[in-house]
Amino acid sequence: MTNIEKYNQAFIETFTIKEEELPTLKYQSIQLWDSIGHMSLVAALEESFDIMMETEDIIDLSSYLKGQSILTSNYEVEF
Repeated sequence: MTNIEKYNQAFIETFTIKEEELPTLKYQSIQLWDSIGHMSLVAALEESFDIMMETEDIIDLSSYLKGQSILTSNYEVEF
């Protein structure tokens, strides 16, 4: 599985959404992406990429696109 597939899967499984919804997805733009859903997403991403995200990055993870940027910049994940 490629990194983008792992990344997409974390969002799709956590929020029960379709892949087409990902590019515009933002924190609290859907009911399931609340504070609890956010931590579930972080856990899924950490498990998928075998990382431990820093608190600042967890807070900054405000959208699907921002998450890609954080993982690329701070955790050497290439998409």
